[in-house]
Amino acid sequence: MNSVLASLPAAPRLAVDYVHADAPQALLGDDTLAVFGFGARVPQALADPRYLRVPLEPHGDAPYEVWRANAPVMRGRDGDIRWSSDGQLLFGAIEVEEGADGIEAAARHAYARLVAFTRGSRTPHLLRIWNYLDAITVGQGDAERYREFCIGRAAGLGDFDARTLPAATAIGRCDGARVVQVYWLAAHAPGTPVENPRQVSAYHYPRQYGPQPPSFARAMLAADGSAMPLLLSGTAAVVGHASMHEGELLAQVDETFANFDALLHMARARCPALPPRFGAGTRLKVYVRDRADLPLVAAALDRRFGDTVPRMLLHAAICRRELAVEIDGVHGNPESPVTS
Repeated sequence: MNSVLASLPAAPRLAVDYVHADAPQALLGDDTLAVFGFGARVPQALADPRYLRVPLEPHGDAPYEVWRANAPVMRGRDGDIRWSSDGQLLFGAIEVEEGADGIEAAARHAYARLVAFTRGSRTPHLLRIWNYLDAITVGQGDAERYREFCIGRAAGLGDFDARTLPAATAIGRCDGARVVQVYWLAAHAPGTPVENPRQVSAYHYPRQYGPQPPSFARAMLAADGSAMPLLLSGTAAVVGHASMHEGELLAQVDETFANFDALLHMARARCPALPPRFGAGTRLKVYVRDRADLPLVAAALDRRFGDTVPRMLLHAAICRRELAVEIDGVHGNPESPVTS
């Protein structure tokens, strides 16, 4: 074990950027952990397992999202999992067709594989997970697909301590493909989950939101000494556990950023080097339910940030029908990712 640890890089490093390129192949350097393309106009797949197409259509000409770590990055496939790692950080992805058994079974399989693969690696600690599934709010009551997904996710996770859950996003794809796409970031050392004082922790949501509360933290700080940004979960206009401002698009945008302000305040109590406001070291993905609202949200973000905060807007369904917008991303210093 000592020889293994001695061979690891001195500090975990993750830099997230949005990069325009004619093709993703040019972005797959020796230090590239993952590259994500968005929508129908990017390549479906490459031989390199570090490339993943996310089936959400961008508003305008979207860049590729690039994760860079410490070189050299190893990569490969393990059955239905694609992966890459520098020994300190791991990118993994799995796509599971729902089939006759439905979304609960697909989610359970995806998470059981994710957990088994990650725990068996050098990087057993989950920091961040993204989940994309079709028709996320179809169905009534406990038969809603998102609630069924939450049941399958928890079953696949197995026995877990809610206080150590990773940050996460769960968003509805709009392409009609009944495929659960899950990708994640794991690390050699555990991170520190961060909760938002304005919100009930998702894993404590009351029964009215389903038989299994969502299994995620509001944000995640990497281990001390890591050169990494704060990892922000999908965040929307939820205060306590209630959705706010139904039918008021721009009020929901404002409430979402009020939640981010509170979350950053909590994160800075643990990591004072973290900037108190979003800026050049922030990268945001903005999910908008109604296609017609995309230019309205884009204009609101232009008024709020100008060109200081790199961002992309994606057409996607939010996990509650009354919510029009959800935002996730990373946040750190502009010169380099935050060292906690």
